[in-house]
This record gives sequence, C-alpha cells and structure tokens, in this order.
Amino acid sequence: MALRRRTPASALADELTELIREGRACLVGPIRQEVLSGIRDRTHYERLRDRLRAFVDLDLTTADFERAAELSNLCRRKGVQGSPTDFLICAAAERHGASIFTTDEDFPLYARHVPIVLHVPGRGGGASAGA
Repeated sequence: MALRRRTPASALADELTELIREGRACLVGPIRQEVLSGIRDRTHYERLRDRLRAFVDLDLTTADFERAAELSNLCRRKGVQGSPTDFLICAAAERHGASIFTTDEDFPLYARHVPIVLHVPGRGGGASAGA
C-alpha cells in the first residue's frame, strides 16, 4: 500500500521507511509479484519494480510450502479461511523468525491459531516480511 499509492498513509510509510533503513524489511516473491501486478503504466511499473529491488526476498523452500499447507489446514479446522499466498507468508516468516508487516485484516485472524508474529509499528524485533 505504501509503495503503490502516490500519497501513502504517512504513519505506515514512515514505519516502512524506517524498517528499510534498518535493513529489517524483506519480501517473499509472491508478494513482489502481487504488488507489481495490475500496474498499467509502464513507467510507474518500472519505478516501483526498481524500488522493490531494495528488498531482500526470503528464500522459499519445499518445507515452506508444506508448512503453509499445514497452517492453512489448521486455520480451516478453526473456521478461518485464507489464501495460499497468505499462508506461505506465514510459513516463511515463522521459519525466518520474521514479523509480518501488513494492513491485511486476515492476518490477526490467522495469528489466533498459528505461530506468527505481527509487526507492531514503533517496536523492535526481527526482520519484517511485508504482506
């Protein structure tokens, strides 16, 4: 949100800027793809693509995809649905010890049932994976 909009919500944008400066911000490949998808203007796409290159991608392994399925199944048994990408973010963040920086209201629901840490602006902690 902070990267795609021309005038981002300043508190979130400031927090993201601080995480980037501290070298604590990272992505998973599917989020990079999601952020870049649907941008019609080629110049805007290239500018955002170049900005995103400042983020390190967390490595994804077979175990992350398997764990994502486990987390999805666990949440589903508790009546909570989510996308495969959301649970891949959860699995990668869990393995890397990263908190998840998101405005997506589904993640607090997942956090009730799976071992993830949501990034709280203004607090320290591990790396933050964007969602």
